[in-house]
Amino acid sequence: MARIVVGMSGGVDSSVAALLAHRQGHDVIGVFMNNWEEKDDRGVCTSQRDWDDVRRVCDVIGIPYYSVNFAKEYRERVFAHFLEEYRRGRTPNPDVLCNREIKFNVFLDFAQSLGAEKLATGHFARLGRQGDEYQLLRAPDENKDQTYFLYMLGQRALSNAMFPVGGMHKAEIRNVAHEAGIPVFDKKDSTGVCFIGERNFREFLSHYLPATPGKMVDTHGNAVGEHMGLMYYTLGQRRGLGIGGSGDGRRWFVVEKNLRDNVLVVDQGEDSPLLYCRQALCSQATWIAGHPPVEEGVPMPCKARMRHRQPLQDAVATILGDQVQIFFPTPQRAVTPGQSAVLYADDVCLGGAIVDETRREI
Repeated sequence: MARIVVGMSGGVDSSVAALLAHRQGHDVIGVFMNNWEEKDDRGVCTSQRDWDDVRRVCDVIGIPYYSVNFAKEYRERVFAHFLEEYRRGRTPNPDVLCNREIKFNVFLDFAQSLGAEKLATGHFARLGRQGDEYQLLRAPDENKDQTYFLYMLGQRALSNAMFPVGGMHKAEIRNVAHEAGIPVFDKKDSTGVCFIGERNFREFLSHYLPATPGKMVDTHGNAVGEHMGLMYYTLGQRRGLGIGGSGDGRRWFVVEKNLRDNVLVVDQGEDSPLLYCRQALCSQATWIAGHPPVEEGVPMPCKARMRHRQPLQDAVATILGDQVQIFFPTPQRAVTPGQSAVLYADDVCLGGAIVDETRREI
């Protein structure tokens, strides 16, 4: 019987992960991480409800539970980077960095201090092994697969990880929870940025970064409106532009952010050629195996995912140090600097890198 610490969020996935580990006969401890300290309009800590759910779930399962506070580490290792990326006009994904820096680093250290042999989470991912190397494998539930958010994990993290629900589909997880009397069996899945949730993103960001309004122009340079600050927009965005009904009546989309002149460029039609690219130039490459999957400079046919839930795309990646050049036979829409490009060989997640720039033609 192994001691397993389960990272519990108060949601159904991590609750069932704890339940399954307990049913396997392990010595299970549920731990709730508080990574963000903030109160709502009523002065109630926004994580309190989730912590209450964790306690209720653990009481039903019959396992001990704790709460730990990593808010300081989160601000230093994740949130500071998040803000810096927005200052640069990019669109970061804090969940990716949180998994590497907090869940499978600081939290893993804490779990091991409790004598844990494994750290279990409710992620939709699977583990594999080839020789001495651990592998990160895609989940069968393609709509829920979370390997995109886990691509920065290395061998230490995976060798100490468990994903008890990684091979299950969401409906199956809810059924297991319901039959076991888990009180959060029908709890709504969380959405939005991990620490922001479903709140107004512009309002949240305005508390930390000064906004500089400016011109919104079409692709010919004609003024069509004003933007509220470039940090509030991302490539391919169509909602919240405030210029609906103008032009030829088609929807407007963000196609460029000109930081030098503080200008937001928009175009009409979701098939605008300015939204598509054939190549992504990426940096800060990290590999699951701890080393690149091929030699430098050798083109590697693979599959790529440029955002969560995007179907895997055919690609050819060329690795040059910590940089990766990704070519797409089929043009890709709204590939965004600051986001992650994650590479796969069949079900195996190889690793990935951060998009720096895109090119429409080769």
